[in-house]
Amino acid sequence: MKDGKSKTKKASNESGISTAGYGVSIKASRIKEKYRLFFLIIPFLVLVFMFSYFPLYGWIYALYDYKAPLKLSQCDFVGFKWFKTLFANPTQVKQLMVVMKNTFAMSLLGIATSFLPVLFAVFLNEIKSKWFKNMVQTLTTLPNFISWTLVYAIAFCLFAPTGMLNTVLQNWGIISEPIKILDSSKHVWLQMLLWSTWKGLGWGAIMYLAGIAGIDAELYDAAKVDGAGRWQCIKNITIPLIMPTYFVMLMLNIANFLNNGMEQYFVFQNAFNKQNIQVLDLYVYNIGMTGQSLSLATAIGILKSLVSVTLLVIVNGTSKKIRGESII
Repeated sequence: MKDGKSKTKKASNESGISTAGYGVSIKASRIKEKYRLFFLIIPFLVLVFMFSYFPLYGWIYALYDYKAPLKLSQCDFVGFKWFKTLFANPTQVKQLMVVMKNTFAMSLLGIATSFLPVLFAVFLNEIKSKWFKNMVQTLTTLPNFISWTLVYAIAFCLFAPTGMLNTVLQNWGIISEPIKILDSSKHVWLQMLLWSTWKGLGWGAIMYLAGIAGIDAELYDAAKVDGAGRWQCIKNITIPLIMPTYFVMLMLNIANFLNNGMEQYFVFQNAFNKQNIQVLDLYVYNIGMTGQSLSLATAIGILKSLVSVTLLVIVNGTSKKIRGESII
């Protein structure tokens, strides 16, 4: 009897030891996997630090009266002088208001048309001919990889006073004088919206096409069994299931409200449309690079960054309250 108990106790002890050893090995393997994954992302963390955080050292120029090519130590320390100048000079304030109006207008137009890639992705997904679908997707995605310099070259060839459009219309006798499209202050916001839509529509639809591809095909089969047509499947299955992706992208666009970019507006700006095309990023570039004041441009850039971070926090909090999920 004692031998049976001792054998049972010994077996249980051995089982406990083996189970404990198995648990330790699992824990060790998990820790090892975590460290391995961490080492894999180190190069990306280094790149983010180098190109996103290290340049923030340049903010110190906003505290000096910097004059190139002098060293920073040779320039006068002026503290918050440039920040005060932004709001103390009536002319500066007026110009800044015009720039902000352009920035807000461009951003609002971009947000208002942010649903276009969704619709394009939905209708592109409904094309049954595979070769035609691939051709359309390729042709609409390629403009994203064309630089804005080449885009302006295309626009100049088409719409300049001596461009193809004016030449054809004059030869047909429709107009007697060239129509100034690029050299005009009219409809500048609409022109920039159309060019950015043409350039980014296909690229913006890729993410939504990937979301549509991830929808369970059984949902469509069940809907068709119940008598649903193609439009009903789009309305009740496709669009609702890609809406979470759209709302995340919309939140990010709102958070980047002041970041319109500069390349597009820089290549299209001229003496005729500068007042209506100059957004905040372009305004900072023009002030800093045209010799007015690099320190003042840095101060404006700092304020823009602070406003963008504030918008991101607000949008993140709103998303968490409305959707129950945050974007950061």
